[in-house]
Amino acid sequence: MRSVIEAAQALAEGHLVAFPTETVYGLGARADQAQAVAQIFAAKGRPSDHPLIVHVADAAAAAHFAAELPPVAQRLMQAFWPGPLTVIVPRRTGLAAEAAGGQDSIGLRCPAHPVAHALLQAAAALGVMGVAAPSANRFGRISPTTAAHVAREFADQPELLILDGGDCNVGIESAIVDCSRGKPVLLRPGALERAAIEAAAGEPLHDRDKAAPRASGTLAAHYAPRAKVRLMSAHALRTALELLGPDEARQAGLAVYLRTVPPPTKMVVRRMPSEANAAARELFATLRALDDEAGIRLIWVEAPPEDSAWDGVRDRLTRAAAA
Repeated sequence: MRSVIEAAQALAEGHLVAFPTETVYGLGARADQAQAVAQIFAAKGRPSDHPLIVHVADAAAAAHFAAELPPVAQRLMQAFWPGPLTVIVPRRTGLAAEAAGGQDSIGLRCPAHPVAHALLQAAAALGVMGVAAPSANRFGRISPTTAAHVAREFADQPELLILDGGDCNVGIESAIVDCSRGKPVLLRPGALERAAIEAAAGEPLHDRDKAAPRASGTLAAHYAPRAKVRLMSAHALRTALELLGPDEARQAGLAVYLRTVPPPTKMVVRRMPSEANAAARELFATLRALDDEAGIRLIWVEAPPEDSAWDGVRDRLTRAAAA
């Protein structure tokens, strides 16, 4: 396995490094160097105005990139850092503009994964105070939750340094809360439930509005496999499967990902865990596995429950189906 010290040195020299976090694997570059950040956009095929999240080792490093840390942001950082929560705060003028997609605000997160944390600390010792890192995949596609996913995604870039930290134990990207405009606004759900975030914030979360800053992973279509995803209620999925039958399903290149619907025979089937965190942990790996099945062109997915514990999973599947 490539070493953390080797990876930190590569970041300091302006190279790309893929590394694990507890959410998904990230494709990172030093956030304070425009040329380094530009490599992320080029490798992913990502629009340069779509902002990146800057990963930091601690709150002191976050303050390096922030013009200010509003009180609500500080409360959320205290409650959930290190962990799967990103706060958007006013950006320090003249710093990390490219990573912020040209906006006056910036997204900051302190990851909990021990490899990520060790990397950020080692990089900071070399003068790299933050690492801009979106998910280590092609833009708009399924996020990687293992080092093998990253290696396959960037097989055409064998020079990419990949730190292997095992499977990601959260499995979907961080929740994002905008704290830059005087009220906390939930821009993207994650594994943390809304009620828990509101309790730590000490005030209700507002819903996204037209004035919200752009943020990672919030486009209508995202997280998508090559196969077309269709999100269906349990009743609609059960009815459609009964009408279609296994022979037609094979001809259509259909796979199904279900939770409560009885699994049909002679079809490519994956079962969704009944518990939200377990489903989140397996979601992207399952979509990748179905996408890799020979001949699969369609993936029918049973819609998750409506309760808030499933908000993050439902968000990712809704965006995957919109692609």
